[in-house]
Amino acid sequence: MKAKEPDFFLDIYCKQNNHHGDFICGDVFISRRIKEDGRTIIVLSDGMGSGVKANVLATLTASMAVNFTIEHKEVQKTAEIIMNTLPVCSVRKVSYSTFSIIDIDDDGSTTIVEYDNPRSLIMRTHRAFDPGWEEIMLESKRNKGKKLYTCHFKARKEDRILFWSDGIIQSGMGSKTLPFGWGRDEVEKYVVKSVKNEPFISSAKLSRKVVNMASLNDGGNPLDDTSCGIVYLREPRKLLFVTGPPYEEVKDTDFSLKVQSFGGKKIVSGGTTAEIIARELGLKFSASLEMLDPDLPPAAQMESIDLVTEGILTLGKVVRVLESFEKDMVLGKGPAHQIVKLFLESDKIHIINGTRINVAHQDPNLPVELEIRRTVVKRIATLLEEKFLKEVSIEYM
Repeated sequence: MKAKEPDFFLDIYCKQNNHHGDFICGDVFISRRIKEDGRTIIVLSDGMGSGVKANVLATLTASMAVNFTIEHKEVQKTAEIIMNTLPVCSVRKVSYSTFSIIDIDDDGSTTIVEYDNPRSLIMRTHRAFDPGWEEIMLESKRNKGKKLYTCHFKARKEDRILFWSDGIIQSGMGSKTLPFGWGRDEVEKYVVKSVKNEPFISSAKLSRKVVNMASLNDGGNPLDDTSCGIVYLREPRKLLFVTGPPYEEVKDTDFSLKVQSFGGKKIVSGGTTAEIIARELGLKFSASLEMLDPDLPPAAQMESIDLVTEGILTLGKVVRVLESFEKDMVLGKGPAHQIVKLFLESDKIHIINGTRINVAHQDPNLPVELEIRRTVVKRIATLLEEKFLKEVSIEYM
């Protein structure tokens, strides 16, 4: 367990394009937060060829890489086990899958291990940074002569790590303008220029830019599976989510002052909760009549609060949206979608869950979806942590 919380947030994203004509990507990306160890592990694997077979091999490789890294296996041993497990191409005599492994501790200690993927790019602010790469020769009979590349360095706020499959580097190969492909050096120049133009560009936006440019190099029809993953260590964006009044009415003032003093965006979910905060802090509070979601009451307005919504019905829909959410999904304008949008834009989310029982929700004739607030909040927190890698804390009052 790490005693000190990191002073940065890991903004992680990987944009992928399938090989033209395939419905599944042969590159596989996995990121996993090991909360008890204070570590985050990220893996990108590129299966040889494309389509289902490549995806299966890359999935096997990426899963093994994550699991062995969690167990703190030695770099060389991890690579040997992975490569001994995978089948070998009868013509090229190489394993059917490549990998990049990034292991980042909460104190910034970072280790990168690569086998046969194009070399990662590490950026310190808007310049390329050389951490000092080490070459490791594998020595087992089956893998003798194969090389791993690894580096270890202390990452800090505003650093970026970019990692990719060869679909990026080789894009455009054989064309008149790029007969030898885009090339690692030109990709680096493109990234450096993009970051100089937009110093705080998100991982999602930058990875999309790189992948879209690779697609343009291939005339809009990618000639290989194409992946660009980015880890961006940036200032955390904080959000306070408040739902339910405090168990004891005498705590109403303390409860409201916690909301007032929070430095970040704020959401209040629940009419009674909003009324207490408005009353205790002397804030203007007005309901809205604009129905943006036929399933839910409209959002309200309160000064200094970014979003005010109804309580348990809205939270139930938030759970459903988070469960079904996929990359690049377009969110609507209804209250539940607005909550999800603010969640996804934030890094550290603190939830204050008031525990006063709302008598209306104990009526057995009400729909089953009106679950006890605490259960719904726990489900939201779990989804945000496990599916979206957010840092979530819950405080009960």
